[in-house]
Amino acid sequence: MASESSFDVVSEFDRQEMVNAIDQTRREVQTRYDLKDTNTDIELSDKEITITTESDMHLTAIRDILQSKALRRNLSIKIFKFNPPLEVAGGRIKQVITLQQGLSDEVAKKIQRLIKDQFPKVQGRIQGEAIRVASKSRDDLQGIIAVLRERADEFPLPLQFTNYR
Repeated sequence: MASESSFDVVSEFDRQEMVNAIDQTRREVQTRYDLKDTNTDIELSDKEITITTESDMHLTAIRDILQSKALRRNLSIKIFKFNPPLEVAGGRIKQVITLQQGLSDEVAKKIQRLIKDQFPKVQGRIQGEAIRVASKSRDDLQGIIAVLRERADEFPLPLQFTNYR
């Protein structure tokens, strides 16, 4: 048995589930009576979703549909960062939604501080967009996971725990 156990705290989402949620949103927009003739475009790129439609009311409805489809596919709403809507040519409205993935330095330091305060014998090292948490006691690691899940509302991103060894 290894003398030290560890796991990683990350913030990521399943890309394929996001593609599926976007496809379902497009399908619903095309079939819903109030959105059918709105000439709406929903585009997914690597790090953002762009919604272009005719009015603010339609944009709000499409955002709600997207969020509900994402939730059904086990994607957290916290990954969406809604930028302010912009008016584009032809009186249309465009909104860019940034997809947040990876822990920012600020969030990583906050998590690291929380771990150090709760469990002084545990080491949390920031490694890029993840935190490696290591300890000799597996019970401490499970305690950290429980504390982070309990206080998930304090963080602007969804947290996952991977590479538990």
